[in-house]
Amino acid sequence: MHRSKLAGFIIDCQTGDLPGAAQFWGAALGMPGQVLPGTEGEKYVRLLDPSEALHVEVQMVSHPSRVHLDIESDDIEAEVRRLEALGARRLQQVQTWWVMEAPTGHRFCVVAVQDSPGFESRSTRWP
Repeated sequence: MHRSKLAGFIIDCQTGDLPGAAQFWGAALGMPGQVLPGTEGEKYVRLLDPSEALHVEVQMVSHPSRVHLDIESDDIEAEVRRLEALGARRLQQVQTWWVMEAPTGHRFCVVAVQDSPGFESRSTRWP
């Protein structure tokens, strides 16, 4: 058995101005930005959800801008297999997570449990 839930959204921005993109999205969503430490801060800015329900980041990318969601799981491989059985396919493993594609063509990631509170109570348990 494993558990999973929607972790949040990643706002992919094809831009050379990550701080400017994060400033726009932070103001638009009412979420202050937090620069991430080390080399992560070169590609990502976290937007702090006041309700602490969602993990939201602005990410600098080389592909066209889009928004993708992250599904967090306490067993990434089991969750990927479950989603493949539903018709999704693996595209690329990046560090510890998988980039997937839904049958509809939408990209999403399966990631490890994030630091958001309430994973146990808000997640779905899968057989």
